[in-house]
Amino acid sequence: MVNLVALQMTSVPDVESNLSWVYGQLRRLPAEQTNLVVLPECFAFFGGRDGDQLALAEARYEGPISRRLKQMAAEFGCYLVSGTFPLEGEDAGHFTASSLLISPAGEVMAEYQKIHLFDVSVNDSTGSYRESKYTQAGNEVVVVDTPIGRIGMAVCYDVRFGGLFNAMGDIDILVLPAAFTRYTGEAHWHTLLRARAIEKQCFVVAAGQTGEHANNRQTYGHSIIYSPWGEVLAELPHNRGSIQAVVDVLQRHSHKANMPVGEHNRFRSEIVK
Repeated sequence: MVNLVALQMTSVPDVESNLSWVYGQLRRLPAEQTNLVVLPECFAFFGGRDGDQLALAEARYEGPISRRLKQMAAEFGCYLVSGTFPLEGEDAGHFTASSLLISPAGEVMAEYQKIHLFDVSVNDSTGSYRESKYTQAGNEVVVVDTPIGRIGMAVCYDVRFGGLFNAMGDIDILVLPAAFTRYTGEAHWHTLLRARAIEKQCFVVAAGQTGEHANNRQTYGHSIIYSPWGEVLAELPHNRGSIQAVVDVLQRHSHKANMPVGEHNRFRSEIVK
């Protein structure tokens, strides 16, 4: 059994404040459970200017944010998905929007770099988003075999691109940190996430930003956990906080046996085996 946990945040442009809030939430985890905790996209710094993230970009796994995350995972003995925070890119003008999977021993098991960047126009208070101005897009599909199951990693806008999930092959749990805008979230958040759960026959843990941020950006919230059948196991609409669902990952094998979608898929394009 594993306790799936999503933290929902209204992150501010202050790294220490956001890290302290996460620490307070992790202190509440049930110690008797094996916990998998997912943080939102841009959990450590959000609501500032677009270029502010660039100044925070760290060397891989050795900067202050990375160290704090590893310490927290080890202290509370949990698997921790870091949402995203900036790591150094290939040039000085760009960073990678990186999501780390950290083990209960405080070791980095995997890094996923957000592949699909949010360069769009939206009918909201911000209007235009150009994530690629400072963010270097990733190019690797990341799936990690762990003692609690096979975990696929994606971030926010990625959820719209079904080919990414097809390329993951078989997974037990999909983790998806996000900062969906309120406008797009109201239209598409639940539909896209539920579709991913159903098509992959996996658990989905999606952790979001919520509310209005310091730069007036509005995010949708509704952090949610889905079952492999597309059922809502837990959801937090608007407030900051956490949701949890204790699940038996082996449960999904009965769904696969009864309806072997993966075997029937004639358009498989698995990149990760």
